[in-house]
Amino acid sequence: MPGRRIVPTWKTLLLRLFALAQRYPGTIAAFGFVSGVVSFFTVERHEAFARGIAVIMLISWAWLMVEQTLRQRIAQRFGWTIPTPVLRYATQMIHQEGLFFVLPFLYTATTWNSGQALFTGLLGAAALVALVDPLYFKWLAARRWVFLTYHTFTLFAVLLTALPLILRVPTGNSYKLALGVAVVLSFPTLSNLISVEARWRKWAVVGLMLALGAVGWLARLWVPPATLWLTEVAIATELDSRNMEAGKSLRTVRPAQMRANGIYAYTAINAPLGLKEHIYHVWMHDGREVDRIALDIQGGRKEGYRAWTHKQNFPPDPRGRWQVKVVTDAGQMIGTLRFRVEGGDEPPATTP
Repeated sequence: MPGRRIVPTWKTLLLRLFALAQRYPGTIAAFGFVSGVVSFFTVERHEAFARGIAVIMLISWAWLMVEQTLRQRIAQRFGWTIPTPVLRYATQMIHQEGLFFVLPFLYTATTWNSGQALFTGLLGAAALVALVDPLYFKWLAARRWVFLTYHTFTLFAVLLTALPLILRVPTGNSYKLALGVAVVLSFPTLSNLISVEARWRKWAVVGLMLALGAVGWLARLWVPPATLWLTEVAIATELDSRNMEAGKSLRTVRPAQMRANGIYAYTAINAPLGLKEHIYHVWMHDGREVDRIALDIQGGRKEGYRAWTHKQNFPPDPRGRWQVKVVTDAGQMIGTLRFRVEGGDEPPATTP
């Protein structure tokens, strides 16, 4: 039969491909990293190419969902079975590509003096695990529930980055979708962890899934908005609205200056082409929120979408530490502007 003569050819090519992957494991990781960097730098100028890379990344994840079924179908159709080590190396390649694809985005979007550093640090550690074969195969893959947790965490990060690029979904909605997928995929892991009677197991699993979703939603403040980051910021008492440029950026302000001109919080925010976002400038005085001003931004500018808020109402004693947190409508922090108000109400002395 002609079909039977094709089988050894495809089998040989497949096994050779994975043999090369085993011999040069760093090549796959390098490809994933390069694709991520290319997508990162072309997301504004060559959006179609960047979106294409993201689509390929998501399609590759479908392999992990159907690998067992596909293995059985191949065995029934062609009479041979894909070896388990081959499947494991395919999974490792997808993890490497996915993690190194999202790292450039999340590294740039992270506010490093906040809890977001923990999330990005965990993602970097996961990428290192995918590179080191003894850790990946002997420690990670050998523990089913750890492996599934690792897999779900990686997919969550990929979805956070890919959904705004592919579907132009606002960051808040992409977080909800990514969290929902992660919670659904946690079902096998939670089922393996719970050892109760069968009639109670499904309810226990559902309860834990709901709890996991709630924790994931509360933890959104620690997750960087993957496709949004600040390219320019300034705290100023003057702003050229015609040229959309802030005056001299200040770290300290006197109360008299605040009351005379108000304070401008100027931000330029990078966002993918076509993406529209609803964000907030949250003004905080000594750790307490005093104002929340809404802004609408649109992606597509290489320099970032320039927007500002002008605050003129201040408490009787405005001295102290001030922050302007730039957050999405879901509460994820894009960045923070800081300044201090010092001195008395008298104007600064002038030199004759």
